[in-house]
Amino acid sequence: MRYFVVRSWFFAMLLWPRWVSAQAPSAAGKPQPDVLILSDDERLVGHLVGSDGASVIFKSDLLGNQTIDWSKIKQLETQGQYAVLPKEVELRPHENTSTIPQGRVTVADQKITVTPEGGAAPQTVSVPDTGRVLQEDLFLKQVSPPPIPFYKDWTGTVTGGISILQGTQESQNFTGAVSLVRAIPIETEFPPRNRTTFDFSGSQGHLTEPGTPSIRTNILHADLERDQYFTNSPVYAFGALAFDHNYSQGLTLAQNYGGGIGWTIIRTPDQTLDIKGSAEYIRQQFRVSEADHNLIGSNFSQAYLRKFKGGVSFTEQFTMIPAWNVLRAWMGTADAAINFPVYKSVTFTLSVLDTFLDDPPPGFRKNSFQATTGLTYSLK
Repeated sequence: MRYFVVRSWFFAMLLWPRWVSAQAPSAAGKPQPDVLILSDDERLVGHLVGSDGASVIFKSDLLGNQTIDWSKIKQLETQGQYAVLPKEVELRPHENTSTIPQGRVTVADQKITVTPEGGAAPQTVSVPDTGRVLQEDLFLKQVSPPPIPFYKDWTGTVTGGISILQGTQESQNFTGAVSLVRAIPIETEFPPRNRTTFDFSGSQGHLTEPGTPSIRTNILHADLERDQYFTNSPVYAFGALAFDHNYSQGLTLAQNYGGGIGWTIIRTPDQTLDIKGSAEYIRQQFRVSEADHNLIGSNFSQAYLRKFKGGVSFTEQFTMIPAWNVLRAWMGTADAAINFPVYKSVTFTLSVLDTFLDDPPPGFRKNSFQATTGLTYSLK
């Protein structure tokens, strides 16, 4: 028994320094919380997210994200590093930021004191003269953006639907869509630099009935667009191409190539609104070759996205394409979709699409209307 106790004591003394050294880094490395005191002396402990000039976003450990007016803040002390931007200062890539205060932030008496690392003298900025307060990593990402591979930072949706009927009539209808967006920067509080969009949608249907010819539908669309924003401006130049096939209107293939100017009127986390116009070359090929066209036209379009509480979203787009060399050959599209959350990244989608051709081949209608439902998976 004595031998067992002595041996246990010996191994405990041998391993104790290693155990202490292994535990010390995790304790020392644990970040300390920021502390915010309101004017009524209520104390919040958590993490400063940032400020947009009029108010502060503070993530409380107990209450989550809180938006608080500067006038209601009595004291604030952060442990992390921040950049304090004066009013009317816009961040631009590769801009000289030596005059922007960076460091730990302390707030008292409506004054922000920034203490840099390395022992440099603190700088003080009054709250009324402050534009934004940004976390240091986000600040550096905007002024010194790292090269981003083209395959990264894509977001969007993938939608699929199917309808099958077995009876006197037999029908199968399959629908699918892919919509991808790559916007740089991702954060909507910063001026946009560029945006790339890709869309593909397709619908394939087949209806058979004894003693009657089978009926087939086939509608395909694909487009690609690149937007390049002017510096610190919601206006952008863009180039685009699109391809369409619509069996219901006798359209074998339509090719659109063009470029123009766009304007992002609204750009917030909850909604965006764009309008744009372009000059285009259009090649239309129909099942009846006599109806083919080579067109010079324009494209005027509007696109809107709105996100609601609970994960519900609504999108809508309208496009009109007049042809200046063959006036009767103008065309247009209108589509809308609403998404309801089902489970995590999966939503239920209801969408409608109306396509108009003013000069289809004889025997085909000018309008093609399609309503579809399906499940949509959102890409993060």
